[in-house]
Amino acid sequence: MRLSVIGCGYLGAVHAASMAELGHEVVGVDVDAAKIAALSAGRAPFFEPELDGILARAIESGRLTFSTDVAAVRGASVHFIAVGTPQRRGENAADVSYVDAAIESLIPHLSAGDLVVGKSTVPVGTAQRLATRLDDAGTGALLAWNPEFLREGFAVEDTIHPDRLVYGLPDDAADAATAKARLDEVYAAALAADTPLVVGDHATAELVKVAANAFLATKISFINAMADIAEVTGADVTTLADAIGFDQRIGRRFLNAGIGFGGGCLPKDIRAFSARAEELGRGESLRFLLEVDAINMRRRERMVEMVVEALGGNVYKKKVAVLGLAFKPDSDDVRDSPALDVAVRLNGLGAHVIATDPAAIPNSLRLQPQLGFATDTNDALHGADVVVLVTEWKEYRELDPVAAGALVREKVIIDGRNILDPTSWRDAGWNYRGMGRR
Repeated sequence: MRLSVIGCGYLGAVHAASMAELGHEVVGVDVDAAKIAALSAGRAPFFEPELDGILARAIESGRLTFSTDVAAVRGASVHFIAVGTPQRRGENAADVSYVDAAIESLIPHLSAGDLVVGKSTVPVGTAQRLATRLDDAGTGALLAWNPEFLREGFAVEDTIHPDRLVYGLPDDAADAATAKARLDEVYAAALAADTPLVVGDHATAELVKVAANAFLATKISFINAMADIAEVTGADVTTLADAIGFDQRIGRRFLNAGIGFGGGCLPKDIRAFSARAEELGRGESLRFLLEVDAINMRRRERMVEMVVEALGGNVYKKKVAVLGLAFKPDSDDVRDSPALDVAVRLNGLGAHVIATDPAAIPNSLRLQPQLGFATDTNDALHGADVVVLVTEWKEYRELDPVAAGALVREKVIIDGRNILDPTSWRDAGWNYRGMGRR
């Protein structure tokens, strides 16, 4: 098939390259000329494992091209909308202006029978409004919603081998059948591999994405709330999570206490979901998400408190080695990153912060140039009064406590992700502290 992808940020670039990898002919369109130039050269403008490889293969094959001119979408029969929906400045609600602009730019180039497919995370009701706009413009195009469920660090795998597909189809039965057939053709490889398919309407497909993120955020904040209680009672939150995780109704995944979630999805999505519920007159139904958000933000404060406590109540001019800046490993994304936030807060208290990360230093430097950075972990550790682990990169999980101990001034480590073995670190002479751990 010939496909177009409007918006070549994280979601769009991965989707375009992955669809080309599956054999489709794809054109990606974005207004950012520098981004298009990088992608056209086979380089992703962000860090994502495997992406550069499939970009290069797809471009070399001729199946993938990029352009700043939206007219390049002509000839495609399926058009994916993959632009961002950031949080509105000063509000919790989502900014859907980029989605609206994408639709408006597409309208002059659509043909009767084309299918426009939304992948952006939007407030429920957006798809129906956009479908009406396509009808009013006389395009003859149909609209479907097909939410993404990508995990940064695994985005290529999640696109090529998704754990489920969700279609939000038009209400008219004939239009729904047409849209479904077109999407089935796009995702033929995944369907042939027996990927579960859930078919619903526009509103349900929009809600699936934000409901999934809201549930994950709630689960993370729940175990972090338990960590708060564990700390004041002498309990161990990791053992607690293991015990309740055996209950199949609960499950162990996402029950890892630490400094909380961040990134460009969960924080802004739960805020936007709450804001949309208020607009719909059902704000009380999602009011708990405001506390989920508050618990998450308090974990960052608690992390800073633990560092201050470990240094005897004063961090002024103390060297703090911060291991990690990205909001999660295998990513260079520092949007709403708890790790970067903790580094900034400690710096604001007068600490001499030296932060390191395998991929996120350039993005962090642009946002927070006042911090100190080290590209090598050993350089960050050298002479440190305290080590703060805040992003669970593999190289930090596998740190040798004996070797690390030979580099620092004081053997004090705060494990903000509860990923280290306390026994081995304590046996090596470290004052180890986890979050909610004995």
